[in-house]
Amino acid sequence: MSHELQNIPFYWTALAHWATCVIYLIPYPKRFARWKSILIDGAYLILLMAYMALTAPQNGGLFNVLMAGFAIMTATQIAVLCPVDLRQFLYYGVRLFMISGFTVSLAWQLYIYYKQQIPIFSLPVVEVLLMLLVYGAVYGIMISLEHRQSKVNMELHISWPTCLSTLVIGVMLYILSSLSFSRFETPFDASTYAEAFNIRTLVYFGGVALFYAVHLQLCEIHIISERDALENMLTAQYKSYQLGQESVDLINRKYHDLKHQIAVLRSGIAAGEKLVYLDRLEREIQVYETQFKTGNQILDTILTSKSIHCQQNQIVLSCVADGSLLGFMDIADISVLFGNALDNAIEAVSSIADTEQRLIDLSVSAQKGFLWIRVINRFQGKVSIRNGFPVTTKGDSKNHGYGVKSIAATAEKYGGTATVETKAGWFELRVLIPMAQS
Repeated sequence: MSHELQNIPFYWTALAHWATCVIYLIPYPKRFARWKSILIDGAYLILLMAYMALTAPQNGGLFNVLMAGFAIMTATQIAVLCPVDLRQFLYYGVRLFMISGFTVSLAWQLYIYYKQQIPIFSLPVVEVLLMLLVYGAVYGIMISLEHRQSKVNMELHISWPTCLSTLVIGVMLYILSSLSFSRFETPFDASTYAEAFNIRTLVYFGGVALFYAVHLQLCEIHIISERDALENMLTAQYKSYQLGQESVDLINRKYHDLKHQIAVLRSGIAAGEKLVYLDRLEREIQVYETQFKTGNQILDTILTSKSIHCQQNQIVLSCVADGSLLGFMDIADISVLFGNALDNAIEAVSSIADTEQRLIDLSVSAQKGFLWIRVINRFQGKVSIRNGFPVTTKGDSKNHGYGVKSIAATAEKYGGTATVETKAGWFELRVLIPMAQS
């Protein structure tokens, strides 16, 4: 192969790096509306084209320095468009740079090879078609491989050791791929441009494979840890239900005993201050009477225990529920679904200073063959939704934020879905489960 191998057109490189970011980020939540994201993507394409056009005449060490700046520019496309932290920015930036480098290196090497074999490949139209064909093939494989991890990719907890090791390995791979194109003589230099480009393409391919293997391990660890956290939450919520059942039974027994004792005392004393005292005492203990009769004992227990807590904290919990519709669900699933939903709602309204705004509404009904569960509550501040779930406001985001996820997992167990929505200071959780499951 000729000297042409070294001279990759600037638009090949710029387009490859730009397209890699755009295609990879398609399934992930964005910071902006779609039209704004499209405008930003377009601006980045123009910026990358201009940068590569200005730096393309350079070579040797200066070109490598300029390529470092180019890598940072392409990585910022991720940070601008998606809500990522610094560690995710560096981690995904290195991965996508390696994929882009492999794509453009492979496409250009194939083009030069066929150009020297078949004269028609010298035509600009054929050049563009081959470029698009190779780019499309690589990106198609990338999308199919990444699709299985798309739900967890942006939720991954990237530690600093993982981030820094990825960055160091990425830099080392780039240096290794560029040794034969530098002005310094090393024992690893290739004797021809063809050999040098083979080394470059294979090093990039090795980097892509290495980082994909590491990424699979990180996804597996994340899935296992999330599964364990959800299982612990399910167990804790069910135990909470069992304790709540015992407490409610005890409170009800004590309430009925006291109610009868007050009736006896009321009949045996004269009117006056003692009767006033008994009236007040009777009103106070009425708080602890079982107030909910939905047709499902598990739901009644959960509502009663949560209602006692709400009354003590000046929270209004209203409920319109047909508990008989829950007959097809396991006890543990009912306790997990409603326990987590009400706990999240209670936590949200508890932070509201105005006690008149501490409102929670629960409804359970059947609509068009589906079990329809809605929990609506007021909230204060701002709630961010990511991947369909609210982002936890607690400092330890790694170990919190599983409440709605456990509800969604319970709904999916019965072929249903769980969605959340915020509007005008109201947070709404909707669970839809097909009644055919019964």
